[in-house]
Amino acid sequence: MDKPRVIGTFVVWDYVVFAGMLVISAVIGIYYAFAGGGQQTSKDFLMGGRRMTALPVALSLTASFMSAVTVLGTPSEVYRFGAIFSIFAFTYFFVVVISAEVFLPVFYKLGITSTYEYLELRFNKCVRLCGTALFIVQTILYTGIVIYAPALALNQVTGFDLWGAVVATGVVCTFYCTLGGLKAVIWTDVFQVGIMVAGFVSVIIQAAVIQGGISTILNDAYNGGRLNFWNFNPNPLQRHTFWTIIIGGTFTWTSIYGVNQSQVQRYISCKSRFQAKLSLYINLVGLWAILTCSVLCGLALYSRYRDCDPWTANKVSAPDQLMPYLVLDILQDYPGLPGLFVACAYSGTLSTVSSSINALAAVTVEDLIKPYFRSLSEKSLSWISQGMSVLYGALCIGMAALASLMGALLQAALSIFGMVGGPLTGLFALGILVPFANSIGALVGLMAGFVISLWVGIGAQIYPPLPERMMPLHLDIYGCNSTYNETNLMTTTERPFTTSVFQTHNVQRTPLMDNWYSLSYLYFSTVGTLVTLLVGILVSLSTGGRKQNLDPRCILTKEDFLSNFDIFKKGHG
Repeated sequence: MDKPRVIGTFVVWDYVVFAGMLVISAVIGIYYAFAGGGQQTSKDFLMGGRRMTALPVALSLTASFMSAVTVLGTPSEVYRFGAIFSIFAFTYFFVVVISAEVFLPVFYKLGITSTYEYLELRFNKCVRLCGTALFIVQTILYTGIVIYAPALALNQVTGFDLWGAVVATGVVCTFYCTLGGLKAVIWTDVFQVGIMVAGFVSVIIQAAVIQGGISTILNDAYNGGRLNFWNFNPNPLQRHTFWTIIIGGTFTWTSIYGVNQSQVQRYISCKSRFQAKLSLYINLVGLWAILTCSVLCGLALYSRYRDCDPWTANKVSAPDQLMPYLVLDILQDYPGLPGLFVACAYSGTLSTVSSSINALAAVTVEDLIKPYFRSLSEKSLSWISQGMSVLYGALCIGMAALASLMGALLQAALSIFGMVGGPLTGLFALGILVPFANSIGALVGLMAGFVISLWVGIGAQIYPPLPERMMPLHLDIYGCNSTYNETNLMTTTERPFTTSVFQTHNVQRTPLMDNWYSLSYLYFSTVGTLVTLLVGILVSLSTGGRKQNLDPRCILTKEDFLSNFDIFKKGHG
């Protein structure tokens, strides 16, 4: 194998491919702004008029949570911690089943636009407002990270202009969300999934060609201890083991799929409940495909750099940059392909950001404007929804500027979801699964879960866990034919994973830090959900929750499950 040559740079064609992706996305937005009479009502704008079918919705669900954080984060995750990440395949399965069989039936039969409407139907206005506020804060924070993360990584490797990219993505997103509403968001997502898969596949194929076949890549990975699928250590402090991924991962992702507005809004926009469930199950296949691609990319990274790790050798300054580095390394002879990969990373961003903007607009209109301004006509609500899209687009670009001050990305993004998503999932689970829960229990439970989640989450940011909890695998640089001094060799083990704003150094470690704050980041959500559920149940029981009158549509019943089998009864009805 020849030594890695000088890394390529971006050429005109790469910019052309990238710009093409942005233009096509914008065109889809313009098309849906005028197709079929445009966006007459806020329901058309926010829900696609409830006429969507399963396939585009499924692809759209896949796209919106496979952001650039996935495209850049997962391969470097596999490169550093091994392929145990692929256990997430099981997690995705559980998550989709829980979303389709527990949350979807209730949301669908109530026919709501905002998931937080459910909280008012089931509890009261106050609970609804708490849920809405938490969601808006969480989503704006997360979206900022999602816009900024890929821009930074790509900027440092390819010299792609940083703020140019941030503003371009933000503006294009806001543009097609504002013009085309949910339909545009869903169809641009379908296009962007295509681009993401194309970007991944081109990297995998070229890596396999250069390294001499997939079997070589797997062999290298096996010899480097990267195929560590079976780690059944039940210790909740270790970052990724079979149990943390199955249990913690299921809670974290359920908070995204089961109750997050930007996902629920999509599958509720399907024309029938059967289509909605189908879209979730098809989306599972999409999730598996993208997971497979990103794990293979991670193994290809290892195979290519097993004796010369660019991160330790200071060729890239953060693990997120390994993937773009590999792309410029192996695809430099094919003008336009590195551009395709950048388009792939940005498609991830665009699809996530657009769904966030649309969801934020929906929540604001449904939860904060409609209940208080009853007299507004549908036409004006539609205009207000569009105005909200513009506003939130601008806010998210602003957040990206703030995110530029924050530390390592994948972790930050997931821990925000864990800290806020966990308690919210607990709140919905309380409403749907516990018939005697009441609004006092719900509020107290939500607060308790939130406080505890924040405590662990912020503690973990300030005092990051020790390396032996993280278990990074060995990286070598003996193969680098460069002449820097030998002292650098020691830095591999010392490097902390997160470099965050608040970090404190050489501090005396206490049992609290070593146990509670070192909890695997996947368990943040689990802790939040379980605390909310437990406290909610106890408080509801002690405040007479059994005596309330409940609308049976607000809870999950036997009929909801059994109605899955109606298809067989009616022939093919």
